[in-house]
Amino acid sequence: MSAAFVRFDDVSLAYDGTGNAIEDINLSIREGEFVAFVGPSGCGKSTFMKLCTGLHAPTQGSVSVDGAPVTGPLKTSGMAFQNANLLPWRTTLDNVLLPLEIVEPYRRQFRKRREEFVGWARSLLKTVGLAEHENKYPWQLSGGMQQRASICRALIHQPRLLMLDEPFGALDAFTREELWCVLAGFMGSPAIYRGAGTPDLREAAFLADTVCVMSRRPGRVIERRTIELPRPRALETTYEKPFIDLVQELRAQIGEVRST
Repeated sequence: MSAAFVRFDDVSLAYDGTGNAIEDINLSIREGEFVAFVGPSGCGKSTFMKLCTGLHAPTQGSVSVDGAPVTGPLKTSGMAFQNANLLPWRTTLDNVLLPLEIVEPYRRQFRKRREEFVGWARSLLKTVGLAEHENKYPWQLSGGMQQRASICRALIHQPRLLMLDEPFGALDAFTREELWCVLAGFMGSPAIYRGAGTPDLREAAFLADTVCVMSRRPGRVIERRTIELPRPRALETTYEKPFIDLVQELRAQIGEVRST
């Protein structure tokens, strides 16, 4: 086991007047590991994303990334959310380029290296099947296309942390599964911890190396489960007995959590 890239030590987070969202979390995640957090609604899945990226500070304990304490928003992170949140006045290409315009050291290099950065964006768009849509605006794209562009935007500045907060939750089942495969195509990228909070157990089992099952609020990690399915994973895997059994076991465990 390599040294921890993301580390939570005795971490709790309380929102004003609502009690702890998560409590007494001790967790280490190695570099390159895809971890999915699953559990009942309100268990703190999104809270993990915010703590890892420095959008919130813990009220107790400490969070570190790559050996350094997290004290504010990390420039080394990329995020994709349930809503694509593309800027409506920018084309697909310009939306993908946005992080390079605002995140250092790319920001001060942007004018000088613009053509190079455009090449990066076009390469990503080609990978997700949007090469012919780079000049379209968000309102001209389907929901699935918008999420593809959102994933490209999250990856364009080569983040060492990729956080996914239910990015496919608003899509139909066919499009959602299609985007699982798109995202799985990026799994070969080195040095990225990928964290996902999702209510979809099939999604978690298909994408993750490790699934963390969380308790009801205040959220605690009650089981950390290694997914033994080999990579690369084809969508057909989700219809095979080992995968179905795994999802059923996770579903039964979360059912027990909800009933307690």
